[in-house]
Amino acid sequence: MSELQGFILHAKTRPEKSDAFEAFFSAHVQASRAEPGCIEYHMLRDKQDPTLFIFYEIWQSQAHLDVHSNLPHMKQFRDMRMEYLEQDFDIRAIDMLSPSSATR
Repeated sequence: MSELQGFILHAKTRPEKSDAFEAFFSAHVQASRAEPGCIEYHMLRDKQDPTLFIFYEIWQSQAHLDVHSNLPHMKQFRDMRMEYLEQDFDIRAIDMLSPSSATR
């Protein structure tokens, strides 16, 4: 099994907070992509349910993911998340079955 760490996270926002959630968190996407060990980092919004955001992340190792998760802006986001969300995150660990198409 690969050391790669991947997950898909579903964030179900309150309808009145969806646009604020998008504005707040989309500002962190580029910075996260530039972090060491980031292979894939995507923020998606469901077309049928615009209150549902999906994050797809692949990290080179658990150590890289741990560094990312403990950065000040990520800690702030975790602390503030329930101001935006109807329910807490649904996080599913995944295994990469095909190589990344990212070119870095």
